[in-house]
This record gives sequence, structure tokens and C-alpha cells, in this order.
Amino acid sequence: MSDRLPVFPLSTVLFPGLVLPLHIFEERYRALVRELQARPAEPPAEFGVVTLRHGSEVAPEPGEGPAPAPEPVGTAELFEVGCTAELRHVTELPDGRFDVMTVGRRRFRVLDVAQGEEPWLTAQVEWLPDEEPPDGAATLLKPRVLAAFQTYLQLLRPSADILDQMPDDPTVLSHLVAATAQLTLEERHALLAAPDTVARLRAELRLLNREAGLLARVRAVPVPLSDLARPASPN
Repeated sequence: MSDRLPVFPLSTVLFPGLVLPLHIFEERYRALVRELQARPAEPPAEFGVVTLRHGSEVAPEPGEGPAPAPEPVGTAELFEVGCTAELRHVTELPDGRFDVMTVGRRRFRVLDVAQGEEPWLTAQVEWLPDEEPPDGAATLLKPRVLAAFQTYLQLLRPSADILDQMPDDPTVLSHLVAATAQLTLEERHALLAAPDTVARLRAELRLLNREAGLLARVRAVPVPLSDLARPASPN
């Protein structure tokens, strides 16, 4: 089953259940927000977030230089799998811009993209099936991934408070890890596109162990005193 969906190409990957705040200043996306607000309360108003492979499709905010006309975005410029963003809270600013709070809802596969009569981009999407409730394998993987995630966070930010409350649900944990770990866009997208929770958790366990090993080695390398005395670059 497929539907045509308004989409917002971004340089980030959105995961189900994760919060994504957005600052909307382009007129075409202001129009999209107004159109979504005008819809009935049910079903929830949502649009697709798809990840750009390179660059940014969003024009510079006013005051950041001349705004060139946005170049058309085709299917080849986008990653294959995206996630809808459900509109939860909208604040309209005095100059017509919007601050919006969205939450990731459901995954889809992009079949094609088109610029039709609407000012925003739309995509024909195929809905990916909802993930089945976590099975025994996911339950066994969860504590291993959780331990690796906590070790990774402690190495990444030794002085920061580690998250006190971790999700008990393996699927929710898998999405949190994917959204939080400092991974490449390609790695994040692969986790979003994983067929199920078990596959995502297994991939995350490998990635977290890899990243923790790299962080541990970097911290173990002595820094020359001459480097510490070098003035910081303003750039």
C-alpha cells in the first residue's frame, strides 16, 4: 500500500518515537505547516522526513545572505527510507515563522519524489510494516546493548550525567541508541531501515563496541606539551 506524502528533506535521520524540533522560515514550508494545521484532528497531521545524501535542501534563513532558488531534489539525492513527523506543537512567531515540535511516528520507503502544484516536495511512499513485539532474542540483546551504550556515553562525555532512565522496551531502546550515538548518516539510515528490532540491536552492538574502542584508544594517546601550548584557532 502506498500514499503520496508531503516531505521535508533534511540532513538528519528521524526515528519513531524521537522528538524533532524544527524552525520553519521558508515560505513553502510555512504553507505546509498552515495546511497541516487546517486538517482535522484525526488522523494526526504528519509529513515525511527524508534524509539528504549530501548538502541541504533548505534555503539560508533571511539575513544569512542572498537566498538562491532551491534546486529540485530527486530520488537519487535522498536516502531510501524515511520516517513521518507528527505535528505536536506549533508556535507562530510575529514575523510568520514557526517553531514546531514533532515526534517520529512511522517508517516508509520512498518510491519517487515530485514537485507538483504544491510549493513543497511530495513523495510516493510505501509504508514499512510495524515492527513485531520484541521476541526472546531482542530481550537477550537489550542488556548487552544497554551496557555497551552506557560505556560509550561515559567515554564520550566522562563528566556528563549518564541517562538515569533508559527505556525498558528493546525497540524504543534501539531507536534511542540510533538517534543518540555519533554515527554517520549512512549508519543512522541503515539502522532506521533495519527490518526489525533484533537486526537493529545487533548492528548497534557492533557499532557501539567499535566506537568505544576508538574512544578508549584516543584517550590513551599522550598529547604533546607543545600541542597544549598552541593557541586555539578562531575558526
